[in-house]
Amino acid sequence: MTKNFIALLLGASALTACAAGPDYRAPATPATAAAPFIGAASATVSAAAAQDQWWTLYGDPLLDTLVHDALAANTDIRVAVARIERARSSLRGAKSDRLPQTGLGASETYNRTSAVQSFPGIDRENWVFDSGLDISYEVDLFGRVKRGVEAARGDYAAAQADADGVRVAVVADTVRAYLDVTATSERLAVAQRTVGLLDQSIRITGARFEAGRSDRLDVIRVTTLRDQQKATIPALAADRDAALFRLATLTGRTPQQLPDTVRAATRTPQLSQPIPVGDGQALLARRPDVRAAERRLAADTARIGVATADLYPRISLGASVGSTALGGGNLFGGGPLNWVLGPLISWAFPNQEAIRARIGGAKADSAASLATFDGTVLQALEETERALSAYAHAIERVQTLSAARDEAARAARISLARQREGQIDFLTVLDAQRTLASAEADLATATRALSFAQVDLFRALGGGWGQATA
Repeated sequence: MTKNFIALLLGASALTACAAGPDYRAPATPATAAAPFIGAASATVSAAAAQDQWWTLYGDPLLDTLVHDALAANTDIRVAVARIERARSSLRGAKSDRLPQTGLGASETYNRTSAVQSFPGIDRENWVFDSGLDISYEVDLFGRVKRGVEAARGDYAAAQADADGVRVAVVADTVRAYLDVTATSERLAVAQRTVGLLDQSIRITGARFEAGRSDRLDVIRVTTLRDQQKATIPALAADRDAALFRLATLTGRTPQQLPDTVRAATRTPQLSQPIPVGDGQALLARRPDVRAAERRLAADTARIGVATADLYPRISLGASVGSTALGGGNLFGGGPLNWVLGPLISWAFPNQEAIRARIGGAKADSAASLATFDGTVLQALEETERALSAYAHAIERVQTLSAARDEAARAARISLARQREGQIDFLTVLDAQRTLASAEADLATATRALSFAQVDLFRALGGGWGQATA
């Protein structure tokens, strides 16, 4: 009997290759998605393969340290890693359905039977000792367990890709916050330098007024301009503090724990080479959100098979062996021994509307996941092209404003010289100084925006997670 049961078990297991539901095939992407980027024609980028650890291109050791700290201690990454562990546990649970299920039980009870249920000469009150071992194995004829494992494996891979996506965001936000600290420091320096120059103008104008060579109104005008420029300093200082506090949170620190070296950073790191961007095909393979969407589609496709398998009989092979003894009898002797061996078939038939409803829901989920995947592909390409365009135009804006600042500085120097010679009035000098102050502020703001455009491009390219997941 035992040999026949084992043979039946092995024979049934050989049939599990048949699985209900559709077999998963990775969805196709548009042929043009693999083409070079439209914005890659700019001299500001190169067609070389994009770099995962892109922040090292800045050549700033302090920035490298901050990114390392963020990848190690950021709370959002810790949440994502915990979700990976949860998905891993679900996968392990799904795989366990492939194995025989076992259970041990034992009980000791004292009971009394009624007189009509008792045999003559046998005590109506007794201790009953019961123990047993149950074994069951589901014969996965229609692939319910197999598809369940496929779905769990897809969820696990999607959770891993989601964690990579969080790492991309955290690295980009960390670099952006650091660049905000340094760029705002430079804007502060510009504002303070402008105020210093206007203080000098106040002294010169005041001296000219005392000598009777200038009007009191000239002193008031230049003082007003100085005060307007000075009023921008507190707002810039607040922006810098906000960037520092954000950087502390991203690296898993309180604001008080941020190193003094970060607070003292005032030089914005610059790229010394064009940004490598690769092409669309490499982008789609690298972007975590695309990989996560594809894996969720695989999982939802497998769940169609899980639901479809319920249309068919579910067969389990089971065995139970145990022993029941009255009183203090020999519990492990041949007399009290009992066993059961045989298959169990369960089948929801003929009313299968509930099952078909679940199948319809699973198919709808799969269709939604396919649409999500297609949309994620299009969004990834759009974000990258938009970031390339914004980066190229940000560089152009900085170059133009830099030239304008140089011209404004030259005009301010000439106007001061001509004022000393009495060739022009003070209003012309004041206007030149106002123009220079505005040009300096615009250039500093544009330089900050350029740094942010670089980070946005790197983020769109999807790098920043390879080191963490290696």
